[in-house]
Amino acid sequence: MYLIIGLGNPGPRYELTRHNIGFLIADSLAEKQQIALSQSKYKALYGEGEIEGCQVMIAKPMTYMNNSGQAAKLILSALRISPNQVLVIHDDIDLPLGKIKIKTKGGDAGQLGVRSITEKLGTDQYYRIRVGVGRPDDPEDIVDYVLTPFTESENQLLNEVIEGAVLRVEGTLVEMNKRNNLTEENGEW
Repeated sequence: MYLIIGLGNPGPRYELTRHNIGFLIADSLAEKQQIALSQSKYKALYGEGEIEGCQVMIAKPMTYMNNSGQAAKLILSALRISPNQVLVIHDDIDLPLGKIKIKTKGGDAGQLGVRSITEKLGTDQYYRIRVGVGRPDDPEDIVDYVLTPFTESENQLLNEVIEGAVLRVEGTLVEMNKRNNLTEENGEW
């Protein structure tokens, strides 16, 4: 079983904000794979299904971004999976809008949802899909920037960004499965 966590904030106020790109991608992935995100438990909204031959749970923590680790820890404990079976999708202000990068471990670069997950899991050894949302011109405005909706011109790119990220999630899941199967054979990650 693999856990795919899309980070964001619950509620209509945050629905189409930059900080919710993880939620938007999780929703799109779930729709494409016909996985209903209709169950509520573990401080998250989630659904289970199969992607690329792998059993998955797609989850959206309902704890607000900065406490996402609470939901992640509850789910990992319930599923009895290790952090190397987790893929977190989140916004990244250090990347321009539409740029997508995969990361397998390391620091949080100031992303507080990622920091919360790392702290609650006690490790940074999990996969991440970093989705660029750009950076504000004024560094003082970062919080306001990520909590405001995409601009009209950004919205024109948004569907492309989400579709590209969904493809990256699917591809990363295949790689995770290969790597984890090799790891089981030689006992290391």
